[in-house]
Amino acid sequence: MSTNNKFYFKFYDWEEKFKDKPFLRQPFGDSWEEYTWGETGQLARRLATGLKSLGLKKGSHIGLISKNCREWIIADLAIIMAGYVSVPFFPNLKSTEIKSLIEFGEVSALFVGKLENWEEMKNGVDKDLPIIAFPHYENNSIVSEGFQWDEFISKFEPQRENYHPNLDDVWTIIFTSGTTGNPKGVVLSFKINQSTDVMYTKNYNPLCVDFDGNNSFFSYLPLNHIAERIAIEFTAFKNGGVISFTESIDTFVKNLSEVQPSVFFGVPRIYTKFQLGILSKFNQKKLDILLAIPLLSNIIKKKLKKALGLYNAKVVVSGAAAMQIAQRNWFRKIGVNITVGYGMTENCAITTQLPGSNFTKPGSVGKVQPQVEIKIDDSTEEVLMRGPYMMLGYFNDKIITNNTIKDGWLHTGDKGRIDSDGYLYITGRVKDTFKTSKGEFIDPGKIEAMFGEVDFFDQICVVGLGIPQPIMLVNISEVGKKLEKNDLENKLTEKLNSVNEQSFNYKKVAKIIICKNLWTPENEILTPTMKIKRGNVDKLYQDNYLDWFNNSKKIVWE
Repeated sequence: MSTNNKFYFKFYDWEEKFKDKPFLRQPFGDSWEEYTWGETGQLARRLATGLKSLGLKKGSHIGLISKNCREWIIADLAIIMAGYVSVPFFPNLKSTEIKSLIEFGEVSALFVGKLENWEEMKNGVDKDLPIIAFPHYENNSIVSEGFQWDEFISKFEPQRENYHPNLDDVWTIIFTSGTTGNPKGVVLSFKINQSTDVMYTKNYNPLCVDFDGNNSFFSYLPLNHIAERIAIEFTAFKNGGVISFTESIDTFVKNLSEVQPSVFFGVPRIYTKFQLGILSKFNQKKLDILLAIPLLSNIIKKKLKKALGLYNAKVVVSGAAAMQIAQRNWFRKIGVNITVGYGMTENCAITTQLPGSNFTKPGSVGKVQPQVEIKIDDSTEEVLMRGPYMMLGYFNDKIITNNTIKDGWLHTGDKGRIDSDGYLYITGRVKDTFKTSKGEFIDPGKIEAMFGEVDFFDQICVVGLGIPQPIMLVNISEVGKKLEKNDLENKLTEKLNSVNEQSFNYKKVAKIIICKNLWTPENEILTPTMKIKRGNVDKLYQDNYLDWFNNSKKIVWE
């Protein structure tokens, strides 16, 4: 809904209608503190007045760096109410990274919140930059710089105006996690945001939201990421409900179990942890026996879903990275049907969706969502997309923008194929192709997909620069680690032989290398959204490729 080319910000409706109902719930040990919609609105309105007191011109860029918490939402609301542009950052940046992003993103003020590394990070923040610090959270950094949250907010009267931005105004600039090169600032307008309203209709409602506001959300994935921003924060703003947060990684399971949200959004690694938690109590053989007994099966499924925190979930979603077919099938057996989809920051994470009830297209990321068109580039196999959710462009980078949006089509950088029924399959990345020392081009994504049903892999990466044949580096999952070494090696060898039988000679994987160290965002092998930075894999391991290739064993332990 819009009025006079304005973005109709429905938060104001819920602020009035649900004035005394809970909106933001923050855990502290065994207790939860709640802010109602009315209280949240008043805090955001005071903060909006405070922001404007800094003398910033309309449309100024306001940075926001913090782990998820109630103040994150309030700060974002205030930025919108005051007519500014939000520029959120991943909360684990190093000082050099935040310095670069603040300067490039033309940030005029910065919210600093729940962080673990502020002492180092603050070295990259100019001392003249206005800072507003969230209240301190236990076991996180103390931020003594700048204006302190409670003291700052208490100085100002609440903004009375229900400010509605123009549709063409910039809503946010989101920096991508960057699998290759530096992060790029994706510019999204309020018109693009409003286009996502098509996700909340009676005819198409992939998140199964209740339009009367009876929704429960659990926010823990980084709020600066487009998926959490659209699927959790703005779904709540537009449809009402309650957003609950997690206190820490250690309390995640406890907090989720207490909340039992109606919508749950996760990445594959989260579901792996869920799976391992269940298998630590029941071995697979015992679980299979219990689930095969009709009277016990329903009881077991209900108990497992309640323990996971998914008992009330109308929809369970996996995104941000590829989910293994075997894992999705495993969850289906315990009554958890996981919806998968495909999208990116550049299109508000909206392209295709495969409902949790659809298991007839293994490996697919589904069919197009409303108002989306996709096609495959004949020469590169690249997935091209267009629709109303597409970004305006990359901030201050016309060259890359023009190389990404051509003739109205967004070039996703992903390779794919569309089957005869219109289902999309992602097969790799256009820029990931490399050449072996034989001069043969290898598309690692296609080879990796052939290993996709193996549940004892946590991460896999096919490499081969400077050697005759590709090899595959792997992190073993917790499921795999439970196997005896010989048993694991036998299973890996069996799978390797099976895949190689289906491949041309130059594509056959010569070895599987079991890496010692887990790949994480902290060691810069993974992005914050758990995608592999292949260039960094090569930097770390390439000196070993030839020795590993020449090893007499098929399974090599680093």
